[in-house]
Amino acid sequence: MPIDLSDLQGLFTARHSCRAFLPEPVPREVIEGILTCAQKVPSWCNAQPWKVTITSGAETDRLRQALMEATHSSDHSPDLAFPSAYENEYQARRRTCGWALYQAVGVPKGDRAASERQMMENFALFGAPHCAILSTPVELGGYGAMDCGGFVAAFTLAAQAAGVATIPQAAVASYAPLLHDMLDIPQNRQILCAISFGYGDPDHPANSFRTSRADLPEFAEWRG
Repeated sequence: MPIDLSDLQGLFTARHSCRAFLPEPVPREVIEGILTCAQKVPSWCNAQPWKVTITSGAETDRLRQALMEATHSSDHSPDLAFPSAYENEYQARRRTCGWALYQAVGVPKGDRAASERQMMENFALFGAPHCAILSTPVELGGYGAMDCGGFVAAFTLAAQAAGVATIPQAAVASYAPLLHDMLDIPQNRQILCAISFGYGDPDHPANSFRTSRADLPEFAEWRG
């Protein structure tokens, strides 16, 4: 049965990055359904380079605590280098998103202490009951990372369809050595990001704002 494009558009529109979760865990069968759906995305030569290490319960709390402690004792050391700069429209979009979040949670402009507290929520996994750490084989380089980007999109959309909220996080991957050690992720796999997930808290102000998207002429060029 064909899927109507407007239905798919509704799913894309409903998905957002959740920044406050309820403590209730997601049933294992629901998580498995999300993963089974997400793995249908295309990959170069059908390599399917993604692997996910998923935490629940006490393991999520242990990871959360370790990340919070690492922010005081360790330097950032991501496997995949962070962007060297955000410029022009990319910087503008980044700032707009950040200020919209701060406005939603009541952080005044210029309040560095309050903005620091909100930033630290990244390492508390925004209170999510689950975290998925995504990795790819080092030898696949950029192509493996690109394939995994498709998996991230598919995971977040499949989760949305299942009533589960998500937030992909690069910040967590900035402590890659800790993740390799804690979660027994081999050194020959490059950690790309985390996806914290669970049931979103609809009453938390951090979940009250939505990001915008560029108009079609800003990113699409036509030839012929």
